[in-house]
Amino acid sequence: MNKRHLLLLAALLSLLGLLLFISRPAAESDNPPSAPATPAAVSSAAPASTAPIASLAKLDGQAPARRALDIQRWTTAEGARVLFVEARELPMFDLRLTFAAGSSQDGATPGLAMLTNSMLNEGIADQDTTAIAAGFESLGAGFGNGAYRDMAVASLRSLSAAELRTPALDLFARVVGAPTFPDAALARMKNQLLSGFELQKQNPGKLASIALFQQLYGRHPYAQPSDGTAQSVPAISREQLAAFHARAYAAGNAVIALVGDLSRSEAEAIAAQLSASLPKGAALPAPAAPAAPAAGRQHIEFPSQQTHLMLAQLGIDRRDPDYAALYVGNQILGGGGFGTRLMEEVREKRGLTYGIYSAFSPMQVAGPFMINVQTRAELSEATLELVRSLVRDFIASGPTAKELSQVQRELAGSFPLSTASNADIVGQLGAIGFYDLPSTQLEDFMNQVQQLSVEQVRAAMARHLDPDAFVVVSSGPTVAQQPLPPPVERPAAQTAGVPEH
Repeated sequence: MNKRHLLLLAALLSLLGLLLFISRPAAESDNPPSAPATPAAVSSAAPASTAPIASLAKLDGQAPARRALDIQRWTTAEGARVLFVEARELPMFDLRLTFAAGSSQDGATPGLAMLTNSMLNEGIADQDTTAIAAGFESLGAGFGNGAYRDMAVASLRSLSAAELRTPALDLFARVVGAPTFPDAALARMKNQLLSGFELQKQNPGKLASIALFQQLYGRHPYAQPSDGTAQSVPAISREQLAAFHARAYAAGNAVIALVGDLSRSEAEAIAAQLSASLPKGAALPAPAAPAAPAAGRQHIEFPSQQTHLMLAQLGIDRRDPDYAALYVGNQILGGGGFGTRLMEEVREKRGLTYGIYSAFSPMQVAGPFMINVQTRAELSEATLELVRSLVRDFIASGPTAKELSQVQRELAGSFPLSTASNADIVGQLGAIGFYDLPSTQLEDFMNQVQQLSVEQVRAAMARHLDPDAFVVVSSGPTVAQQPLPPPVERPAAQTAGVPEH
């Protein structure tokens, strides 16, 4: 071994030692006990240097402990619903406001909800977007926002020390409660959107997705693209944004989720401050239930070597009692990545794609069940028929006992990650509050998952899916079709190159 190799080996060994030193306390903090640790409990723990190395064998097949959540709930004087979890491990807190202010509330103006949310931090009475960003940064705080079909969110992460928390909350309350929607910023945002619409024309997957929602939902609000259209966005005015904000960002339409280094009294004060800073008003009604569309097929001609295939039908709303059974069933069918029925048959045995995925997307009312695959254009029809047959077989016979047991173990093992950080928890609280779920939702879900039988999963999938009811949209070239290649027992070789997206 020459001198260069010896030096490299020494460096690697040093790095390994450093990683082992760092990872030991990190592992403790990443796997908290069933109740949040108090400062006293932390200080009385054995030093890291004398603690024995934990072994996975000690779990004896059981899932690792998950952080227990003491969810406290109340309603502010203005009608905002509040969910709070005290977590003293770190000197910081996470805050998320969730409003029923997604694109389903756009009415006849697609893009209105998205533009309103995007413009929140573009200006307040005495500060422009640069000053707002600098204000959060100077306090070590972070602001986030986003709008989707059902909801719009605004979030804050801040240190919990009063001298930093107070000004961060004051700025956040003004940004969310009293944005000014400056004309110059609105013009800039519109130009960015219009540029994005032009780019969409070169994205066959995006074109297929837009067409699929239109075919699936027809005249329902979910049919509209969340970011609007090239026709609707230019006409949106500042006055429309202000009116939408006054209606959809009202306190009665808000869920306030708080997690972190706060007492109950501090959390109540924060919630009261934020609720009072919002416009006054009641919760907006959820969209009407969509009507199931007739099965159909639409093709979008696009010059490409591959074809995007998207299949969909109406799924469930978030409060459906079959949610757990359908989640597990989909994990086996196509939602769990490698090892699912769809991946095994379409990718591994036939090499038809780099990936195929299925998903239920429950929303306020029936969200879509979708399957998405990209394959060679000349094999698109054969791939479509294979996917249909795999769904038909799964609905008819359900999962095997081995498949169900494997998914139950995987979910039990990964479930602690759903509450591994304050950011994870605040997201869970926001969803629980927005969809009006019980505080025990996380525990209920896991209990239901572990108690499911093969027959219960099969029956739930059969109740909610019809293999002959898919709306199908394809995007790609029209070419002569070839028959499906026969399956192989070992993984098929994948085509070279980077897949098109």
